[in-house]
Amino acid sequence: MSTQPEPMRNHWWWRPGWSIGRRFYTWHLTFEGQDDVHRLAAQYRSALAPLGDAFTPIPDRWLHLTMQGIGFVGATKEQDVHDIVDAAQTQLASIPSFDVQIGPAVLDPEAVLLHVHPDSPVRAVRNAIRDAIGDVLGQVPERAEGFTPHVSVAYSASDGPTEPIAQILTNLGATPARALISSAELIVIHRDNQMYEWETFANVPLG
Repeated sequence: MSTQPEPMRNHWWWRPGWSIGRRFYTWHLTFEGQDDVHRLAAQYRSALAPLGDAFTPIPDRWLHLTMQGIGFVGATKEQDVHDIVDAAQTQLASIPSFDVQIGPAVLDPEAVLLHVHPDSPVRAVRNAIRDAIGDVLGQVPERAEGFTPHVSVAYSASDGPTEPIAQILTNLGATPARALISSAELIVIHRDNQMYEWETFANVPLG
């Protein structure tokens, strides 16, 4: 007995706490200057272009690997955020830079995702950031479990069947990208424009 795939759904619904103008402190890995990642993302943007407004492609500037949130601006003391950065600098100094492979794509009901391999060094960075947050706040928001390192290249912007997207991904055959991870970035993010956009609060190098 076959199981029908879960249909696509619009990613851009408002999660609890979010609204126009709201800003959030979170840690990401970003990909400025990572030409091979940009090459791969461009292939997926081009392949998905015939679907029109059904998908929101992610420009190179906003490609990211979501790591660990802290809290909303205005609900989080800025001094605590500075202290978390200081603690993260100590924690991340013991983790060397590393290479990862990004891709191939996996279809999620709300996005086209590129899984990241190996995932163990990415998890080590996240655990170090969580330790830094815990040292300052005494507790860590967001669960440690359920984290799967990935880079989204497009978000679903409507509800609909998965088959047309799955067929495009099957036929594309894109070569995975290589990326060097040498820092973690604390950013102030928003989604006012149906895109995750941000300003950098701190960039913390790995050891």
